[in-house]
Parts: sequence; C-alpha cells; structure tokens
Amino acid sequence: MTVRTTVVVVTWRGRDHVGACLDALARQTRPHRTVVLDNASADGTATVLAAHPLSPKVIRLDRNAGYAGGLAAALPAVDTVYMAWLNDDAAPAPGWLAAMEDALDADERAGAASARLERPDGAVQSVGVGLTPDGHGVDVTGGAVFGFCGGAALLRVSALAEAGGVPGEFFCYYEDTDTSWRLRLGGWRVLSVPAARVTHRHGASTRPGSRPFHRWNERNRLLMLLRCAPAGVALREVVRFALVTALLPVRRALGRPVPDAANFAVGLRLGVLGAVLARLPRTLGQRRAISRRAAVTRTDVWASVLDG
Repeated sequence: MTVRTTVVVVTWRGRDHVGACLDALARQTRPHRTVVLDNASADGTATVLAAHPLSPKVIRLDRNAGYAGGLAAALPAVDTVYMAWLNDDAAPAPGWLAAMEDALDADERAGAASARLERPDGAVQSVGVGLTPDGHGVDVTGGAVFGFCGGAALLRVSALAEAGGVPGEFFCYYEDTDTSWRLRLGGWRVLSVPAARVTHRHGASTRPGSRPFHRWNERNRLLMLLRCAPAGVALREVVRFALVTALLPVRRALGRPVPDAANFAVGLRLGVLGAVLARLPRTLGQRRAISRRAAVTRTDVWASVLDG
C-alpha cells in the first residue's frame, strides 16, 4: 500500500515512555513513515530510539523547542499527503491511523481530524477541542468540536501549508487550537473521529498546573486570539486579563478570596502581559497574513463558536 502519512512524534526526556509509543505505531494497520523529533533530550532517549525495531527517522535539535517548535522543525521532512501529530506519551490502538485517514479521505474539505484520547483507566480525555465564549480552548469529550487535540491528530499537509504551518513560537499549548482557527478561517473543517482510539499518559512530559504550564497557556491563548479572533474579542480578553491582574492585589488587601492556582500569581501574569506586548508587532503582522489567506471571516468563525 502507498504510504500516505508521516507520523511525527515529538519527545523530550521521553526515555520511559517513547518506546511504548513506537511499539503502538509498529502495530498500526496502515503503512506510514515515523519521524521522531528529539528536543535535545539528555536522559537516554537517544539510546531508546536507536535500539527500537521500528527504526524511525530521528531529527535531534540542539535545544528544547517545545512541542510546537518540534512540529515546526519536523514539517519540512514531511512529504506525504497527511501528517500526524502524536505525543510521546500516547499509544494509539492498531486501527488509529486507518480510522483517521479514512475520515479525511471521505471529506475533501476536512483539514484535520482529532482522535479519541483516553486516560490509562479508559476515561475519555478528549475527542477534540472546543472554545469557551472568552476564547479558552477546552477538551471536548463528545459531540462536535471546534478544533483538534494536538496530542493525537491527523492533518492534511496541503491545508496546513495553506493555513500558514505550525506556530513554532508557541513552544507548547494552544498550537493545536491556533492551527484549528486558521484552518477554519481558510474554509476547512475539523473532524472528530472517536473510532481512532489512543491511550494517553497526560502530563508525562510536562506538569499540568505548574508555573511554566500556566505561563505558556495564558500567553498562547492571548497570542492565539490576537492572531485569529475578531478584533473586539481579542482586545476584550487582553484588557480583561490586564484588569484581573491589576485587581488581584486589591482583592488580597481587602481579604477577599483569590484562587490559589499559579495563573493567579501577579508575577506570572505580569510576565505574560510583558511577553504578549513584546511580541505584539510580530503578532499583528501575523494577523494581517492570516487575513490575506482567509476564505471565511473571523466574525463568522466566532459566531459558529457562540452558536455551539
């Protein structure tokens, strides 16, 4: 059979789990190429990759570029119709790739397909990504989706190129939702494929809830909105973020409750605002480029979010 998909596995310090990911890829019922992007791991990951019988093509960076940066670095090595994004702590079932390819084959305007990610206990983690009215990306566990979950997804390479590629500067988090935004602005659909099942050890490489996790999440959500959302929505959310940041010390001084999560630390939020401001000229340039490529207005895409 013709190889139509390149599966890109991005790993960082994945010695303890990337082998299981490759084992699962070796059991796929559809032929594919496997590329592992190693983000300068120094824990023995290279030894695991070299010894694995799947013999993946390995691209090793000299620094950690994150998940988004790793995908962007691997994209030039993809010469197939489809590109799969796969976390190194994910183990897809044997029919995963076949179900994803069949879904995109059946809909020529589908730019991406999102798998069914399950926790090790079988609970559904995600079948795709939804958007809240304030622009947060959230995992959806059933029904229609706005975007794909980047932990295990299949993208049409031509659609990805048309949409402007992978936002490597995001490092990690929201690169999937930003890409889904741009696909939809280009008139592409994003599908959920629950038959494509993947067991996911969520957070094996990063620590959800940590300060870096929240810093990347908050920064990238605002950058995504500034790049993709209607201007009023993007401005509203940046102003809201700044106002909440300014009011947090006041609430504490008045003895009013403040969430204990790291993303409500004033220092972290000021750092996010500084990072967004520093990137603003570049981000606005990216917004103009996205507008030039768009086939659908931002307002229409946002209306589809609000309509559920």
